[in-house]
Amino acid sequence: MPLHSVSVAGVVVRDDGRVLVIRRADNGTWEPPGGVLELDERPEDGTVREVLEETGIHVSVERLTGVYKNMTRGVVALVFRCRPIAGAEQTSSESTAVEWLTPEEAAKTMGEVYAVRVLDALDAGNAPHVRSHDGRRLLESA
Repeated sequence: MPLHSVSVAGVVVRDDGRVLVIRRADNGTWEPPGGVLELDERPEDGTVREVLEETGIHVSVERLTGVYKNMTRGVVALVFRCRPIAGAEQTSSESTAVEWLTPEEAAKTMGEVYAVRVLDALDAGNAPHVRSHDGRRLLESA
């Protein structure tokens, strides 16, 4: 039996359209906040927990916007669009920076497989998106 792990991420969107992103402490890449879903945790609850732990921002989950599989590592990521409801930006042991970026800034700052998650979350008409990647690049659909 193949083993997969499940992660969650929150694309947190403010009223002005800016999105919350972190610079990861382990590899320096910019991504939406998120992490591994715990066994006894609902995906929405894991998203709220991960965003709070990594950014200091409390969120409300609005909807699932995408499912992304890293074909190389066997990680399935569930990405949810969220809205901020309280808190103040702060870094953590997992983040060295927390920023609110425009969608254009996010697309330029992030690698392809993370930028597409933000752009998909902002694309209200076609959610949820289902995509596969190799950790760096999106893979073509069959």
